[in-house]
Amino acid sequence: MSSRALRRLKGEQRAQAALQALKLTEEDDKDEDEQMKTSSTQTAHKQKNISNIFELIGEADVDVCPSDEEPVEGINDRQQGAPMGKDAVKNEKSKKKKKKKSPAENGKDNLGAGDNIDAILETLEKSKGLSHRSTDNSASEHRPVLYVEHRNLNPETELKKYFGARAVLGDQRSKQRQRQFHRCSWMTVYKDTWPRFSRPGISMSLLESKDAIQHFTFEHNRDYQQVQFKFFDAVESMDPNNIVVLLQLNPYHIDSLLQLSDVCRIQEDQETARDLIERALYSFECSFHPVFSLTSGMCRLDYRRPENRAFYLVLFKHVIFLEKRGCPRTALEYCKLILSLDPDNDPLCMLLLFDFLCLRCREYTTLIRLYEEWEVHRNLSQLPNFSFSVALSYYHLSQQEDISPVENQQLKQKSNVLLQNALIMFPGALMPLLDLCTVQPDAAVSSHAFFGPSIQTGQPPALSELVSLYVGRCHSLWKEAGPMLWLEENVRQVLKRVDTHDPYVEDCQNKRKQRYQSAPRNIHRHVLMSEIKEATATLPLEVTTQPGMGFDPLPPLDSILSYTRPERQNMGASNESTLSLFFRSLLPNFNLQRPEDRQEVARAGHELNQEVNRLMVAMRDMLANIQFREPQWEDNQDRDEEEWD
Repeated sequence: MSSRALRRLKGEQRAQAALQALKLTEEDDKDEDEQMKTSSTQTAHKQKNISNIFELIGEADVDVCPSDEEPVEGINDRQQGAPMGKDAVKNEKSKKKKKKKSPAENGKDNLGAGDNIDAILETLEKSKGLSHRSTDNSASEHRPVLYVEHRNLNPETELKKYFGARAVLGDQRSKQRQRQFHRCSWMTVYKDTWPRFSRPGISMSLLESKDAIQHFTFEHNRDYQQVQFKFFDAVESMDPNNIVVLLQLNPYHIDSLLQLSDVCRIQEDQETARDLIERALYSFECSFHPVFSLTSGMCRLDYRRPENRAFYLVLFKHVIFLEKRGCPRTALEYCKLILSLDPDNDPLCMLLLFDFLCLRCREYTTLIRLYEEWEVHRNLSQLPNFSFSVALSYYHLSQQEDISPVENQQLKQKSNVLLQNALIMFPGALMPLLDLCTVQPDAAVSSHAFFGPSIQTGQPPALSELVSLYVGRCHSLWKEAGPMLWLEENVRQVLKRVDTHDPYVEDCQNKRKQRYQSAPRNIHRHVLMSEIKEATATLPLEVTTQPGMGFDPLPPLDSILSYTRPERQNMGASNESTLSLFFRSLLPNFNLQRPEDRQEVARAGHELNQEVNRLMVAMRDMLANIQFREPQWEDNQDRDEEEWD
């Protein structure tokens, strides 16, 4: 039985006790108290005869509230099937007034009793000071670092803090009464502009439960599989209109929503692209298993299953839209959600985005806590984004005004040490960072070999990819005057350590040579989906030549397929590209469905694109070097007059 049901039961007991009190005489107060106790015990033995039994059904494994705690007394008893007369209501009001006055007379705090919730909320809203924030921080310290709160999944919650509820909601309050009832959801709200929702054919099942961790998977029924096959045909046609037609017939098909969202985003229609992703989120949430939880952190989804990948990709694209919309706190909550679905493998490499969102929404302690808890088994210090961002978090904490001088000095010292270690470990990040921040470094820094061009060109491929990703994404966090001056001071200290042959410098150099030779597949997938041009240019050739699709970028090599696409017997020439037809004319046995032939087409297409790009560059140079000379006319005035005549 849940604590809320117990509070309702106790409120019902008091209501019945109040009705019994009306029948008693006022001659002897002691006899009245005894009768009140007997009536309350009688109601306790009649718990099974309550009018609404379902109100006592609570969540499993919920502890019963202690007997010495007083329940909330603001419950409407008429909703529980206990009618009350006017005298009983007056009696209840008088009891509440007495209970409100008694703690004040005794000099005790009534916040723990919970008798006046409205007054408590008003005091909390009025304060909004350090005491309230310290309470939230102390409560968050006892929660897991990847704990997800339902209220933070709604971007309107964050926007209301900035602009107020009236500015965010507008006329939505008046329209809510006229709106039809739809299923309540946490991740997104059903919009009236969406097509009528019907089950698209997606469901979720529980695979196994081991060590308190539950493994789930999405499943497609036969009808949805047929729509999926039609979607593959539409993608191969390279015509977005075919996807639009398919989506009109199946408005909640996930992969069609993903692919069409990318098309709208490329065409700079951000509003439609975001709306399609939110529609996919709503479709997924309506198919959740009853036991699946977004906040527990104990539910897992295997990315190797294609049915689960779409949920990962929809969440990732939703995070990107939220960050661009100006809701970094909500984006961080979704980032924690994605990371909690598979924290060991991290298929979308959300750790490369986690630090940026923490700094954007000023959740410095969350970033530091994740770094301290995961450094031992995940070695986060070897990622450039965590090395620089954790140091920057300590710096921002040292700039707060509500800390003691001793704590301020400790935070400054900690931030300086971490930043110097990051610069020594990843020296190739300094010059690109200053370049994007439009800052001209000193001659002593630019001319030094440690930060020179040879460091950047001599980096291993995987390290160049990570550094470019961090610089391209987080350079805006360093543009302020304070962090830039702090960076300048520590760069000078690093040069002194390099010139004095600090052993840590040589140790980091050896680590860079041994590690970062090749990046795992999830990092390449993250770079492709992030679309940061500084990092995309560093991707290896075998990644860029693969046929990448927005609905499934870089699928895992060990995918677990629950159903396969049937082979088509008669493939029309209209479904094949020009390059495929060219290969078929040369090689009669060529088949685009075979992996080796598909790789050959991709490699040839990449080489063809390179040749076309070289040709275009040559044409631009030729047009730029063309000089038009004016014709040289003879000095003959009569001829000029004849021409004008």
